[in-house]
Amino acid sequence: MMTYTTLKTIALRSQATLLQDAAGAAALIVMLVVGLHLPAFI
Repeated sequence: MMTYTTLKTIALRSQATLLQDAAGAAALIVMLVVGLHLPAFI
């Protein structure tokens, strides 16, 4: 039960930056995929 309340508290505190963090993670994934496919275009 302690873990659940801790995770809930963390989620509530970081709610303001959660969208920005998700966008940053998506951008990193896109850069990784593009970087891995780049040698095929050259």
